[in-house]
Amino acid sequence: MTPAKFKEANRTLRKPDSMTDEECSSLDVYTDGESCLSCWRMNFLERLRALFFGRVWLWVVCGHGTLPPVALECKRSAFRKEKKA
Repeated sequence: MTPAKFKEANRTLRKPDSMTDEECSSLDVYTDGESCLSCWRMNFLERLRALFFGRVWLWVVCGHGTLPPVALECKRSAFRKEKKA
């Protein structure tokens, strides 16, 4: 999967100086001060694997044996469109 740019992004998380461009890249996110949201795209093979195996694995580089709260979902947009009155 590769990070995808999206119009609601309001911050860019930079890769750590200790990592190479092959290991990590900057990530565009939307943040409201409490959580960060990023968008990812699957290539064709990854889409097939998701369809057939029904699994998505999440890697979080922290190295402390703990995992911060995270969530994954598949839908067109994480942002709700407001209905006009």
